[in-house]
Amino acid sequence: MSTVTATSARPSGMTKDERFVILASSLGTVFEWYDFYLYGSLAGIIGAQFFSDYPPATRDIFALLAFAAGFLVRPFGAIVFGRVGDIVGRKYTFLVTILIMGLSTFIVGLLPSAKTIGFAAPVILIGLRLLQGLALGGEYGGAATYVAEHAPQGRRGYYTSFIQTTATLGLFLSLLVILFTRSITGEKEFADWGWRVPFLVSVFLLGISVWIRLRLNESPVFQRMKDEGKSSKAPLTEAFANWSNAKIVLLALLGGTMGQGVVWYTGQFYALFFLQAILKVDGYTSNLLIAWSLLFGTGFFIVFGALSDRIGRKPIILAGCAIAALTFIPIFKMITTNANPALEKAIEATKVDVVADPAGCGDLFNPVGTRIFTAPCDLARAFLAQSSVRYSTTPGAAGSGVKVVINGKEIPYPDAKAGNPAVTAAIAAAGYPKAGDSGIVKMAHPFDIFRPQVAAVIGLLFILVIFVTMVYGPIAAMLVELFPTKIRYTSMSLPYHIGNGWFGGLLPATAFAIVASTGDIYAGLWYPIIFAAITAVVGAIFLPETKDVDISKT
Repeated sequence: MSTVTATSARPSGMTKDERFVILASSLGTVFEWYDFYLYGSLAGIIGAQFFSDYPPATRDIFALLAFAAGFLVRPFGAIVFGRVGDIVGRKYTFLVTILIMGLSTFIVGLLPSAKTIGFAAPVILIGLRLLQGLALGGEYGGAATYVAEHAPQGRRGYYTSFIQTTATLGLFLSLLVILFTRSITGEKEFADWGWRVPFLVSVFLLGISVWIRLRLNESPVFQRMKDEGKSSKAPLTEAFANWSNAKIVLLALLGGTMGQGVVWYTGQFYALFFLQAILKVDGYTSNLLIAWSLLFGTGFFIVFGALSDRIGRKPIILAGCAIAALTFIPIFKMITTNANPALEKAIEATKVDVVADPAGCGDLFNPVGTRIFTAPCDLARAFLAQSSVRYSTTPGAAGSGVKVVINGKEIPYPDAKAGNPAVTAAIAAAGYPKAGDSGIVKMAHPFDIFRPQVAAVIGLLFILVIFVTMVYGPIAAMLVELFPTKIRYTSMSLPYHIGNGWFGGLLPATAFAIVASTGDIYAGLWYPIIFAAITAVVGAIFLPETKDVDISKT
């Protein structure tokens, strides 16, 4: 295909070459997200395969920690591959990242379990997860930069918004392949060996992606800069050791991607967790509810990306952060009202106190899930949190035993174990529902979306997705436009992956830890509210508008 030159003097329609650039960049990124999300979707089975020497609860924790490792190393991937992309070129760098991601995923499908090769199995698995995180850290910046540098002036928001749909589409693709494989093999065989099929299938997706990307030419903006001998010899130094550029990197993080990351993860991932773990909605229904909201909302990534070409990136992104910060708690309360009305009534009508000697009560904040609680006070509070019961902790006399007081009725909690039949009976009598109760929203089949209860929940989740599309649709164009061509790949990738990989990726576990430690099912929302609000303020004051920047001249 021929090289496309970004210029304002051109027809408004998208050319054939530009469509191919977007297709090649987006398709490859979809496949990378597919690879990345496979692990998260199958974490339970993977835990049983590779951490089988540990008790079930511990193996699940290790499996999730291995998943989190992929998020934590994303910024380092951004630095490594950003440097290569600014020295060697965009095309070859994101060709390398997709090879690393695809081969790592394929090898997971072949990797013997812990029962076969022992301790080497989890070690190799974690190493492959780290490689996946590094590759993803280099992929997004390359794809976004490549598309933006092909886009005509004044249409970068629209062109790069297609890249913004890829995470959602990759998640969809991974779920579809898993569901199809499960239906063919059956649950027992899937848990034994069928789980490997989605990982092995990735080699075909890898082949398609590599074939398409080999047909691409280098970005015209980068190629022209390189031909003129203006490329950077030390992009890391220029990007981060030079305060004039490092300041923009910091502003891009605090005034852009930090808030964007927490809004994105709240609207897609924490909402799913809230439905399942707190509102006790079954996994089948909660996944379908989220899937429908994403299906209805995904097109708005492109809507807001295109709108940002007209009114600017900054007002849309910051408005999304501000509106989300102001409305998260009311929206999640309305989700509770519709998804589990009995829980809402129980929370309002029931007063629960854990009365104990403060010396015997520890801190329940446990975002990585590795701490083991043994004190009765901690076990009682953890049990109530897991049952979605709102509680408060009241100091008791020194040396006194632990008791749970439910609407004035005292129930001793002397045993060092997670659970108490008397407490369970009392909270049930107070109206707290359990999983499977008839009042909890439930879908009979994938198209059971027209009943008022189901439609209301999907509508509320759709609003959360709209917030996601507002903050995420224009962000790629803004990041590209903030930095000069010679260090663009390096500079834009780091704030993106810190904002999304750290602030966003750690949100679900941290938010639930806040819920458990406070006894308030909505307290975890203060995590995204605070960071989204900070971004709205910092961005409004310090972040420049970028939509009219001519990146071919930077």
